[in-house]
Amino acid sequence: MNDKGVVVNNPDSGKMLRHFKDGSTRNVADLPSVYIGKGIYKPGWRWSLHAGPQTNKVSQKHIGYVLTGKMHIQDNNGKKLTAGAGDSFEVGTNHDAWVIGNEPCVALDFEFRTE
Repeated sequence: MNDKGVVVNNPDSGKMLRHFKDGSTRNVADLPSVYIGKGIYKPGWRWSLHAGPQTNKVSQKHIGYVLTGKMHIQDNNGKKLTAGAGDSFEVGTNHDAWVIGNEPCVALDFEFRTE
């Protein structure tokens, strides 16, 4: 990592905003060593339906923290867990995730740079 001193960025700034097909959104704060995403995922949102086809990529390894709502997260081996408000999670590449229930899921995710 380059020593950039102090860097401040807010994921709600809208500088790196992605809109998904179902109207869910994800903003990103771009920092020297990590991307911090803040997703607001609507009920029914699913990575494999609303994000993967839009990006033409497999899901990336990341760490997350759920602020509100609930989400099922399934790894590439089929193991599925539920993360709800206050839960942290870590998942590898090529996973799927989807909102459960009638409440949006708001979550932070952290993708470390590999440079």
